[in-house]
Order: sequence, then C-alpha cells, then structure tokens
Amino acid sequence: MRTFTLLFLLIYSQALIAQEEIYTETVTFYAKDSVLVTGDTYYLKGVKPTVLLCHQAGYSRGEYIETAKKLNALGYSCLAIDQRSGNAVNGIKNQTALDAKSKLRNVGFAGAKQDVEAAINYIYEVNGNQPIILVGSSYSASLALWIASESKKIKAVAAFSPGEYLNGKNLAVLIKSLNLPAFVTSSKREIKPVEKLLRFVDNDQLIHYKPTEVGIHGSRAVWETTSGYTGYWNAFKAFMLANK
Repeated sequence: MRTFTLLFLLIYSQALIAQEEIYTETVTFYAKDSVLVTGDTYYLKGVKPTVLLCHQAGYSRGEYIETAKKLNALGYSCLAIDQRSGNAVNGIKNQTALDAKSKLRNVGFAGAKQDVEAAINYIYEVNGNQPIILVGSSYSASLALWIASESKKIKAVAAFSPGEYLNGKNLAVLIKSLNLPAFVTSSKREIKPVEKLLRFVDNDQLIHYKPTEVGIHGSRAVWETTSGYTGYWNAFKAFMLANK
C-alpha cells in the first residue's frame, strides 16, 4: 500500500508540474484592416513560440486543442488563432469572424490572409524575431503555402488538405517558388488534387504524406478520433522534430 501511495503521489506531482509548464492565455492583436484577431497560447515555460496553427473553414482556434498539446509534448510553444472566415468547433466560437462581420470587413478565404500575416508578425515579435513554422488546415493550408512562398519569417510549413479554394487566385502558380521544408497531406480521395496543386513546385524538402486509409479533410487527420490517425501523426511528428 505504501509503495502504491508513493507511486500515485509521484505521478500526480508530475502531472501538476506538466500543467504548470504550459502557459495558456487568450490574446488579441489587429490585422491591417483593423479586424481584431483572437488567439490561444499553448506556451511551454522557457520556450519561445515558433508554431502558428490556423483552422479550416467553418471552424475556430478550437480545432487545435488536442494538437497543440501534442506539439507541446514535442517541445514546441504554439499559438492557435481564429481567422475571419470560420464559426466554431469544440465549444470555442470564432471571435475574429464575429469582429470582422461587425465591422463589415472581407470575410472570405483570401481575406483571411491578413489575419494569418498579423499572427505571424505577432508571434515573430514575441519570440525575438525567430522564423516560425506555419500550420494550415483546408483553406488556411492554401494560405499557409502561399505565405510560406513569400515570407522570410517562415522556416517551415505544414498544410493539411490544401486546394484551389481562394477565389480569383491560382494557388498552383502562387506557390511554385516554395523553397523551404514543407509537409503536405490530405484525405486519400484528395491525393490527386493535391498532387496537381503541387505540380509546379520543385522542392526536394517537400514531403507529401499519402494515407493508405480513407483519412479525413484538414488537420483533423491528427485527431486521435480519426481513422488512420497514427500514420498521419507519425509523419507529421517526424517533420516537426526534423525542423525544431
């Protein structure tokens, strides 16, 4: 009984330490058109944030509740944001979308690019001007690839189910200069459209993970409830660890 009690106390104390080492807070900052962008921090004590997490259509920063903590376990501090095109997921409402609508701003997919760029500038300043890893899901995966093709503040990019979702834009052309470590994946049925999207990209640092199972659209691929989750997570985890 004494041994069991000591073991329980040890496990409990380690859990408390782990909780204390993750600093969570809701933060806000402005996009260039004065839309207020809302984000949640998942910061490890003493580790500068270098991962920015962007959600899919109809969702919010709540898309990354589970994933951010998994990235914490890999030693990353993260920021998950709301973009102006979205709604709610996992009980978290998209505050950026509400603000954009109240101000009658552009709430389309392409319009959300300025929210992502504002978040990049925010996290870049917070971490002492270190380049970051940008993670996108669905339409924000398209934005992530586009921004990573242009910005020197990005050191690596992960795109879950990117596509030609941006009205008036030819993403395949916009990202042809992508020349940094990149991880791209999707559901099984989206593999060929993603290959077509990447057809102009000549980048030996590009990893295209193609699931053998049906999979799922967006970053839900690395949720533990997703069939085929293990393959997605192992591939994404390897990419993240290689680019720390």
